[in-house]
Amino acid sequence: MRNLFLTALCFLSLSVFAQQKPAEAVKFDLAEHAFGKVPKGKPVTFEFKFTNPGNKPLIIEDATAECGCTKPEYPQQPIMPGKTGKIKVTYDAKEPGAFTKKVTVRLVNVAEPKILTITGEVI
Repeated sequence: MRNLFLTALCFLSLSVFAQQKPAEAVKFDLAEHAFGKVPKGKPVTFEFKFTNPGNKPLIIEDATAECGCTKPEYPQQPIMPGKTGKIKVTYDAKEPGAFTKKVTVRLVNVAEPKILTITGEVI
């Protein structure tokens, strides 16, 4: 009888504490963009569009690039549920050669940041 009780308790505990996949906090149309060949000295820009699929306002804490050659701009106001926004990323294209640059987007009350990537080749 005791074993049956312990087994039932284990199954109940598992079902109560089972982790469910958290709802997606933000949905980007694209997380990567390839510029292709870019003329040296001519900055290029891409806008990463996103939607707030949740039921609470989405607040971007910050968006940071891994170097000074890439500049992200993001909305400072909350994005309401079901609404869309854009993160504009500009690469200065001053140095010749291939590039891959990442922008880290941190959201308020979301543990995992989102990573946006741009690639191309400055000629």
